[in-house]
Amino acid sequence: MTAVQLPELRPGRLPRRVPVRRLRQILCLLPLLLVTVVAVQHRSVLAEGFAHLGTAEWPWLLAAVGATCLTWVAAACTRQGAVVEPLPKRRLLATQFAAGAANHLLPTGLGASAVNLRFMTMCGLPLARSSAALALYLLAESIGRVALLGALFLAFPDALRLSTLVPETAFGPLLAGAGVVLVVAAAVVALVRRVRSALVSFLRTALGEARSVHTRPARALALWGGSFAFPALQASVLVLVGQSLGLDVPPAHMAVAYLAATVAVALVPTPGGLGSVEAALVVALVAAGGPAAVATAVVLAFRVITVWLPLLPGAVTLGALVRLKVI
Repeated sequence: MTAVQLPELRPGRLPRRVPVRRLRQILCLLPLLLVTVVAVQHRSVLAEGFAHLGTAEWPWLLAAVGATCLTWVAAACTRQGAVVEPLPKRRLLATQFAAGAANHLLPTGLGASAVNLRFMTMCGLPLARSSAALALYLLAESIGRVALLGALFLAFPDALRLSTLVPETAFGPLLAGAGVVLVVAAAVVALVRRVRSALVSFLRTALGEARSVHTRPARALALWGGSFAFPALQASVLVLVGQSLGLDVPPAHMAVAYLAATVAVALVPTPGGLGSVEAALVVALVAAGGPAAVATAVVLAFRVITVWLPLLPGAVTLGALVRLKVI
């Protein structure tokens, strides 16, 4: 064996580490770097989307921009409704704007969830309760989106055929895959004691949080009102963009197409649904009766308004919130 002499450390001194202040500075710049990378990767989509916006009717587009801004208000209402304690309103709204940018830079849902989880813990909520509030928000938003889609389907049963979004031959593999996932998850919970204990503890906290929220009418109204308003506002943005570009599809059918497409791609792990949402929306709008060329133009313009225009200011806001220690 050969002895290796380690470097001597002076008494009272530890190896140098990256200062917390320097680490925060790096985290402040990271969102801007990611925005640049994503924009370069999708530069052709951006160019085509802005070209379509130049041919649109501006009053409809301004209304679409206004509806997009209201989606952050709806998200803030839902987040506040998921917890009993009052959250600082301005910082909550700014966090939703920043979370939107984070959601388009990381796999679907992870960016916004991480930002909001950090925000709630910085507001003094324990991690267990913050996680429970996050789960309640995701559950309420999913229920609101699916319920709204179901109501519109009942009102407009001929809006589009689901087989255009999910082929009939795909239902079998999807159900089989879901069944396998459920069986594996159940086996892990049953066999691994630590996982079972952690899951039971989380469910107990989540149910307690849900009961506390629903004993307060204002919180319950914010939770469920925001959960229904958020997808409704998103669908209205697509309708307004469609009107601005002259898409010959009834507004209600466009709303059904949007909700069906977003539900269909909910499990696709792409950053902010980039790529998957566009494809599903085009297919859904064509299935609703729109010409393929106009439907493509509408979807590209819609994604420019809802994703690309807010992305840079959202990333700047995210960096500012990190620097100010809000998240």
